[in-house]
Amino acid sequence: MTHIVVLFTNLGPYHLARLHRLHTACQERGWRMTALELARSEADYAWKTSLSGSPFLVISLSANPLEHTSFSHIVQRLWATLTQLQPDAVAIAGYGRPTMLAALAWSLWHHTPTVLMSETTAQDAPRQRWRETLKRGLISGYDAALVGGQPQKQYLAELGFPPAAIFTGYNSVGNATFDPEQIASLSRPVARPYFLAINRFIPKKNLPFLLSAYAAYRSVAGAAWDLVLCGDGELRPQLERQIAQLGLTDSVHLPGFLQQAELLPYLAHAECFVHASLHEQWGLVVNEAMAARLPVLVSNRCGCYADVVVEGVTGLGFDPTNQSALVALLHQASTGALPLRQLGRAAFQHIQQFSPDGFAQGCLAAVEYAIARVSKSGVNDMRDRPPISHPHNVP
Repeated sequence: MTHIVVLFTNLGPYHLARLHRLHTACQERGWRMTALELARSEADYAWKTSLSGSPFLVISLSANPLEHTSFSHIVQRLWATLTQLQPDAVAIAGYGRPTMLAALAWSLWHHTPTVLMSETTAQDAPRQRWRETLKRGLISGYDAALVGGQPQKQYLAELGFPPAAIFTGYNSVGNATFDPEQIASLSRPVARPYFLAINRFIPKKNLPFLLSAYAAYRSVAGAAWDLVLCGDGELRPQLERQIAQLGLTDSVHLPGFLQQAELLPYLAHAECFVHASLHEQWGLVVNEAMAARLPVLVSNRCGCYADVVVEGVTGLGFDPTNQSALVALLHQASTGALPLRQLGRAAFQHIQQFSPDGFAQGCLAAVEYAIARVSKSGVNDMRDRPPISHPHNVP
């Protein structure tokens, strides 16, 4: 029985939606899947997810927050766990964290096929030649890759990864959770019509720009909609000051960081979704909004833009440094110049292509490619050797 291990930093709602579908797809093939997470929680993503009752094995390498767990402890537990599990392939989320590279190192040492799960694009961060050279070396250790869409695939190919070894489907959420027919009955959280944005309050999300554009929009709109900014983070005090200075206290709502179930009422009753990031590897909140049948206004710097925003069909893009362009879109949306319901219906249909099923099929295709590649290489499979002794037992 082919056994694959999937490694994430920590398991949030959309990770679990993907893994549940992958587990089912593995069962259909007579395969087995195990999910690993480095820790139960981390500061950047304060998800509260339950792993109880999971139909597949889930192993948390640390019960403490990731920030309070030593690198050596995580690596020791990771290597011990992989050695005990002896997987036939390992899918690893990214190459930016040293702990993920430790998983790659274990796989190389044991000649175990690897799949890189990546959402990185060429534009989502400043690029330096020496770093790109280092990345070329790192990614050469993986046998296949699973990415979100075309910009992510193009970037890996530019780094020298074989295009035939790159599969898509990585960036998905549990679309069914946001089904508009299921969430429509939820209580309305804001009485007046509103634009919705969901972000961590960090610089790259470009929220000061969004607030400035929103203030300019209110100055020209007759019956202006409110703005709801869901999320929290380091910039909250700055944003609160800006809201007060712009005289937006009564029209901008800050409900804070919300768990998925708490977000649903906001998605159910918003008129339009706005995502203004300066750069973004993907932007899964756009998936969520489209799955809730919302029309979307999306920064053209987002990694998801090329794949999920069909201009004038599922939504519209804008330059996140051009305030007048965003002001115009906000005004058109709230005055009826944009066919919002038509855009929302098309968005809902289009985002079904980016679902946990797509993740499962893409992951399995990447695993099959990786296994075949290692098999053809003629390297002796170290999984046939006795397990390496290790002082730390898997819980």
